[in-house]
Amino acid sequence: MTTRAPATIDNDPTSAIPEVEFGRSAEGFLAARVGDIALAMLPARDGRHHLASGWRIGRPIAEWMRSDFYGHSGELADEAAFRAKVDENAEHQREKRMLRRSDIASTANTPWGRSQGATVYAEGVTCHATAGHGGFHLTAERNRKVHSMLRARGGWYEEDAAWAIVALTFPHLFTSYERRCAERTVKDSWPDAWETIFGTVLQPGESREKDRRAFERDHAGDWIVVSAITSDHEKGFVEVVATLGGKRGLGTEERRFLVPADEYHVGRFGFVINEVRHRLYGGPSSFIGWQR
Repeated sequence: MTTRAPATIDNDPTSAIPEVEFGRSAEGFLAARVGDIALAMLPARDGRHHLASGWRIGRPIAEWMRSDFYGHSGELADEAAFRAKVDENAEHQREKRMLRRSDIASTANTPWGRSQGATVYAEGVTCHATAGHGGFHLTAERNRKVHSMLRARGGWYEEDAAWAIVALTFPHLFTSYERRCAERTVKDSWPDAWETIFGTVLQPGESREKDRRAFERDHAGDWIVVSAITSDHEKGFVEVVATLGGKRGLGTEERRFLVPADEYHVGRFGFVINEVRHRLYGGPSSFIGWQR
């Protein structure tokens, strides 16, 4: 029989809301409530765990189920890592409340469709939500404060990545957590701008975009996989289609190789063929487009 730890509440009277409550779910996984946010350490394959979230689960934690949660917010090494994420979320919510952002009705036209509502971060800094996307709009005066290497004409900054430009420009309008995310996003997506603004050089591992460029430069003459499928004709192998430098497009030369299944693990930017180990293949194909 599984023994569940009792729910505990961190209710420090010196801290701002929200309260933090930990407990075990009906299925035994560790979970926490942070205000309206529900977080869970859900088991995955191979003994791993990942962070999942939910919203306004009205029942006690002891009655929560896996089906109450959605999304995948990355892997968790252990319970300590989960508790650290909970603390981070609580701090984010506390700081966010102190910023006193205001929600307003809006039907403004945006690059992503008509606004269905907006949040005012400060005068001239507004974040719009639409049916399918969203992002920030800066007034002309505010937009002039954005560094020229990052400035968007019209002052529109979409929510997937460009929002980080707004946070980098006006850090006092964002929480510590948001600022950390923004720093990571700008380094990953606009490393040249980051290096210029801060007078530094990003090292390998500090920027996804710089790492991608280095990978493409170092492997421009190598065959890189662009398609892969488990072979129906060669047991234990993955049949792959590769091009030089991973290029795509009409007229690009393609070659097929066989890679042992236990070796085929795609890295951050693609799998590089070792022409000594991986056999050039011209036999029956499992790819529909190559079967002729």
